[in-house]
Amino acid sequence: MTESTGGTRERITAVALELFTEQGYEKTSLREIAERLNVTKAALYYHFKSKDEIVSSVVEERLERVDELIAWAREQPPTLETRRALLSRYAERMFADERPSVMRFFEQNQTALKNLAAGQQMRDRLMQLADMLSRGDDTPAGQVRAALALFAVNSSWFAIRTPGIDNAERLKVALEIAEELVTRIGRN
Repeated sequence: MTESTGGTRERITAVALELFTEQGYEKTSLREIAERLNVTKAALYYHFKSKDEIVSSVVEERLERVDELIAWAREQPPTLETRRALLSRYAERMFADERPSVMRFFEQNQTALKNLAAGQQMRDRLMQLADMLSRGDDTPAGQVRAALALFAVNSSWFAIRTPGIDNAERLKVALEIAEELVTRIGRN
């Protein structure tokens, strides 16, 4: 491996996500990841000791992005404009760069993620983000609308099955649905 350590880790992560999405997290072995990368298992172990470590590295980066959004939201007034901006920022971060492959991985491996610490941390952060969306409306309906607004963005990766739809169109539809939900927060 002649790439930088960061580049190698990124390559490993990309291939692992691809296999986890194709075959499932539980059915994919480190040996298969190494074979797809055309490296030895020992070379793979140098960067990641387990599949859990690979997933943790993916989730860690996402947690940092969500934490930044939560911190930003805490500094904003609990208004419809803030909710819209928060959703937009969240969606942009979920649709940028390699994120679609990460979104597909999460969607395809929900059961496995439920039992991993990284998956539990991600769920916790998403609930904190939902709390930021529903700030000012502590009703059950406000809480559900906030969570469903985030889910609208996330679920667009599997709920929209239209052939040939591009990411920009997918994002537009997801935000339209999410905005319908957040517009009702605080308006019992």
